[in-house]
Amino acid sequence: MTDEHIIEAIGRSRIVVRDGKVVEVGEAVITDCPLAKRFACPVEEFTPEAVKKNIENRIEAFGMCTPERSLISDDDFVGFGASELTRTGLASGIIDAAVLACDGAGTVVVTDPAMAQGIGGRMSGLVSTSPIRSVIERIEAGGGIVPDPVYASIDPLAGIAAAHKAGYSRLLVTVAGADAAEAVRNADPSAIIMAVHVTGTSREDAVRISEVADISTGCASRHIREVCGKKALMQAGTVVPIFILTRRGKELLLARLAVIPNQILVSHTALPVIGEKTPGPLV
Repeated sequence: MTDEHIIEAIGRSRIVVRDGKVVEVGEAVITDCPLAKRFACPVEEFTPEAVKKNIENRIEAFGMCTPERSLISDDDFVGFGASELTRTGLASGIIDAAVLACDGAGTVVVTDPAMAQGIGGRMSGLVSTSPIRSVIERIEAGGGIVPDPVYASIDPLAGIAAAHKAGYSRLLVTVAGADAAEAVRNADPSAIIMAVHVTGTSREDAVRISEVADISTGCASRHIREVCGKKALMQAGTVVPIFILTRRGKELLLARLAVIPNQILVSHTALPVIGEKTPGPLV
């Protein structure tokens, strides 16, 4: 089997990593993101060369898409990111397992907060991946489940089935796209659904996501910001906002607010609130 991993990151550039090397970088669909400028290897201009350099830094720093992939982290990469909310949910007991995507393993079921952070905080827009034995073995040794160790397929429904079989009932599931969000809601009506990687979402799909998801990232999506932002009960952040759409999502965000050390402003206001700095152009 070819060792190949396809991700979409840094302005939704399509990136192919094969045998630990970046072999293809597509054009980004946006031209600027304040968050990208804060990366460990900052991306000031969204050129293929700059994107390649950033991905190569990730491979060197934590072994992304390689057998050396680091899976554990206690560091906050951002205040209200998807992985930070997931880690908080596991640590607080709001959820007992998270269904995520991991390079080298595909869909995984994770119960360790530090593993959820180590996997999710370092992964963005995984389109497809190949199985890496050492990554799969370390996930399983850490109490995680890999539903498809042979092909490392990305299949949230298989993750939900594996989690239920193992006795977990309070799940958080990350999804990319309206089809996946609706399928997960049908498979597990009680799951907390978090929509991620939403840049480029159509207005129709933004509406569909708003109807079934509990939380949605804003990314550089104009339609998610307009549709989910107006419907949101709460919003965290203004540069790359997180929209809280349900009471269950609100419980998770409040738990996150309770543990972060930063000063926080809480105020009544109409949503969405868009800061002076934002990814651009919104698509």
